[in-house]
Amino acid sequence: MHVSAHGMIHGLLHAPRTLTPGSVRNIAGIDFNFLQIRETSGMIDRWRRTGRRAYIALVNPHSVMTARRDSGMGRATDRADLVLPDGIGIILAARMLGYGRHHRVTGPALMLHIADAGRELGLRHFFYGGREGIAESLAQNLSEKYPGLQVAGTFCPPFRQLSESEDQAIVDQINASRADVIWVGMGAPKQEKWMAQHIGRIKATALIGVGAAFDFHSGNMKWAPGWVRKIGCEWAYRLLCEPRRMWRRNLDSPLFLLTVARQAVSRRIGRLFKRARPVLDSTFDGPFGPFEGGGGGGAVASGALTSAVTHSKGNQFAEAAA
Repeated sequence: MHVSAHGMIHGLLHAPRTLTPGSVRNIAGIDFNFLQIRETSGMIDRWRRTGRRAYIALVNPHSVMTARRDSGMGRATDRADLVLPDGIGIILAARMLGYGRHHRVTGPALMLHIADAGRELGLRHFFYGGREGIAESLAQNLSEKYPGLQVAGTFCPPFRQLSESEDQAIVDQINASRADVIWVGMGAPKQEKWMAQHIGRIKATALIGVGAAFDFHSGNMKWAPGWVRKIGCEWAYRLLCEPRRMWRRNLDSPLFLLTVARQAVSRRIGRLFKRARPVLDSTFDGPFGPFEGGGGGGAVASGALTSAVTHSKGNQFAEAAA
């Protein structure tokens, strides 16, 4: 098969992210990796052994809608090596779209799992984000919870745009720490954009954006009780605890469900047309001779009726598609 040089270059420049183990499913324009949380630590270990540098985005319905509005967030999410379903809304959407039953992987839970499993793997952790003192408290609490945890360093960035020299100094500090995992707690979309901008510059194996996990595990904010997390109602708990901050982002939830509902209807219509296609493509006898179904519902007839029949069929299917 002949492939032009232009086509090869276009493919390299615009190739989708490398597929990873686990089911990959598109929800509202975002390709999610549906993995078990226990699979993530092994994947990071494989990345480290092969010299790969990657970043992980944990995406909830608010993040999905932000990615649809903010092109920078959209590109950063699309470039992520893993996009994990953070939020019960993503799991419900997967069911609506016929993807089956899957499990959430939330930022706070992922941090605890990798902190624990990473001890045996010898992972070194760097905590980047949070307000002044939050990263240090987080590192201390995790070290007490998981004896043997290797903390490579912490840094709380200022709440302003950094100069190029300041940013480079932070990159140099992180690289000098020889960290394997960089935990990024800046909130969406800032943390996703930061990871996309720094992948490759930072020598760590994995950058992981976990947002509020910094506040929860540092003790700065109370994490939802276990039973609330189990039934997927952390969003309601946080809304009650932080109504001024959380009410606006929760407005994205009905918009997200509407977007998914439209996608589900579109998928259903697509399946119906796909099932009907073999019938349309078959050859059958009409009143004026043999007809052959064509791609898109066209027909070929013998004699002078060919163009008229083709035009009629084309109009019928154009109306159906509309």
